[in-house]
Amino acid sequence: MKSGSGFEQSYNAQAGVEVQSRLIVSKGVSDAPNDKEQMEPGVAAASPVIESIAAVLIDSGFYSEKAVAAVEMGDGAKPGCVKKSAKLFHAAGPKVYAATGRQHHGRSIEPLEKRADPPKPEPGASAIEVMQHRLSTKAGRALYALRKQTVEPVFGIIKAAMGFRRFSLRGLEKVRTEWTLVALSYNLKRLFHLGARLQAA
Repeated sequence: MKSGSGFEQSYNAQAGVEVQSRLIVSKGVSDAPNDKEQMEPGVAAASPVIESIAAVLIDSGFYSEKAVAAVEMGDGAKPGCVKKSAKLFHAAGPKVYAATGRQHHGRSIEPLEKRADPPKPEPGASAIEVMQHRLSTKAGRALYALRKQTVEPVFGIIKAAMGFRRFSLRGLEKVRTEWTLVALSYNLKRLFHLGARLQAA
């Protein structure tokens, strides 16, 4: 993987997590140094037991107009197809909620203030303006807030509780197999805890 001015033996591991259960439903590994092209294959790799995906919540590292268009156009879009009109987004596939820039991590009173949703973008608005409007509405803010409490704990558990911090194998195919085993191990652990909780209830 390209890193700075050189290359290093490293991989970019991805995981898609279902909000309610916090089970990993999609995983992948690439040798790309950033996430711009990982959303579309990540959604496509969702487990076949997932009948439908209503929304995709991603951070700014995954955002690109091309990726959002491909995911939201669903099966009807040709690979790599870019729909220029923002009105065509969310035609058949899941609705994407993506940060388009860095989010402020400091706490402020602004998120707690009651305020009306901003007006919808004008016809012909750019894709980034449409996305920014989505995240500025009350429903969009509430939905996007679920992302950090869904996927971030999963990676924290894999690294801290399970002790997996580096791949032991080399080569993309072998590493993908290793990441599959890690995701499977996490899911078994999570299912055990979900079962214990149900018994207690």
